[in-house]
Amino acid sequence: MEEILATIRIALRALARNKLRSTLTMLGIIIGVGAVIAMVALGQGAQEQVQKQIAALGSNMLFVGSGTMNRGGLRMGNGNTQTLVNDDVQAIMRECPAVSLAAPGSGTGAQVVFGNDNWGTRINGTEPQYFDIREWSFSEGTSFTPEDVVMAANVAVIGETVRKNLFGAVDPVGQTIRISNLPFKVIGVLIAKGQSAAMGDDQDDTIVIPITTLQKKLTGQSWLRYITVSAKSKAASFAAQQQIQALLRDRHKIRPGQDDDFAVRNLADVAGAADEAGSVLTLLLAIVASISLLVGGIGIMNIMLVSVTERTREIGIRMAIGATESDVHRQFLIEAVTLSFIGGAIGILLGLVTTFLIPQVLGWAVSVSVIALVIAVVFSIAVGIFFGFYPARKAARLNPIEALRYE
Repeated sequence: MEEILATIRIALRALARNKLRSTLTMLGIIIGVGAVIAMVALGQGAQEQVQKQIAALGSNMLFVGSGTMNRGGLRMGNGNTQTLVNDDVQAIMRECPAVSLAAPGSGTGAQVVFGNDNWGTRINGTEPQYFDIREWSFSEGTSFTPEDVVMAANVAVIGETVRKNLFGAVDPVGQTIRISNLPFKVIGVLIAKGQSAAMGDDQDDTIVIPITTLQKKLTGQSWLRYITVSAKSKAASFAAQQQIQALLRDRHKIRPGQDDDFAVRNLADVAGAADEAGSVLTLLLAIVASISLLVGGIGIMNIMLVSVTERTREIGIRMAIGATESDVHRQFLIEAVTLSFIGGAIGILLGLVTTFLIPQVLGWAVSVSVIALVIAVVFSIAVGIFFGFYPARKAARLNPIEALRYE
């Protein structure tokens, strides 16, 4: 143990004699480790942000939308069929055991007026359980009731974007707005959810009214554009998807081999695909940043080879007074590892400072992983060992007599 400590002291003194060279050698490791930590934090932050946006859509949610149709050989995209009806919603609740809640839905665009202000937004018609499926609570007021749905009442729940653009500092609850020249009483304001990762739209730019009010007074449509469904658990969402598909194919009399006239989107699939894409992005960022570590390792090897050449006579003297090949090999290997370890420690600090500044300056989400920090340290030491081994081996194999003659 004493021999190892003595070797470490000798190695540190050797590095201290050339402070500038040692610092410049460490620079590649510092930048590499800092870049790896910052890039991994950036990738994981983006991944977590997308997952939060998907989770904000609702709990174990499935989205059943009207599907494609074929008219005279012309295939039309999703949203063009008129086969989804309210009876389908009741059948899903009755015959799909993996489903806990289901709500009908339809929508239209409209210009909404309050006082002298107006705002173009999306009007969604549904039933009260929609807010439970979406896990969407209220910042003010409350939801409409099943009685409001039965009576086709002119009541509305507004999103945060609508509140800001239409009401400003005015309390909207209890106020009357006009939608397509019809008066609606605002009874609630939804908390802000932000942009939808799955749909790419502003979830808060919406007004929600009873489905019967929308159908009877605004659109005149008896069919539904979509059905929102909540499975009993995340694991049950796949079973719920299969049950809904089988049920609707049977109800809509779709024969084997024919295309569905509806589309079922499982948010668990969307979350899984986003998570996989995020993992690939994080890996690519880490690989790109690791190139700096590789360059830093090459720099260590280069400087250590120069050091061996400069200190050939010193090596010869050490061997002449009793130092073994293993002592010389250990000394130069410790010098290389020390360079990479100190560089790695400074690189970690640089990476942490960078991850702190990214949200402040750019507004991007970051997530620092302890595992990434550990990997960065281990990797920096491994770089020192790998790239320091050859110079150390070359120093240890010098002929003592030839080394003493070296000028």
